[in-house]
Amino acid sequence: MSDKYHRGTIVKGKVTGIQGYGAFVALDESTQGLVHISEITNGYVKDIHDFLKIGEEIEVKVLTVDEQSGKISLSLKATKNEPLSRFEKKQATMRVPKPASDGFNTLQNKLEEWIAQSQHRGNAAK
Repeated sequence: MSDKYHRGTIVKGKVTGIQGYGAFVALDESTQGLVHISEITNGYVKDIHDFLKIGEEIEVKVLTVDEQSGKISLSLKATKNEPLSRFEKKQATMRVPKPASDGFNTLQNKLEEWIAQSQHRGNAAK
């Protein structure tokens, strides 16, 4: 198996079965892989039958080959140049702001300021 299928290669296969979690694809007479539902297309997939049919020949990309278990993970969406969904575009461009300081130090400084203000107000009210 390792001689035939390598991570990153694009191969042709035939859909042999469809489950709620993915589609089984025969790569040859003795080798089969799984296209997980998340690897069908960009975006949400409610029903795999909307995208694939049993007996259909498709091109898939080999994501992983587990030599010990003999499992091959495949991707259909990796072979297509589909535009990203709005959600995926947003995720790709999101930036996490860098904290201005350590967080606890800022809170500690503020706490001292609040205590001083509280004491000042308490003295002014007497």
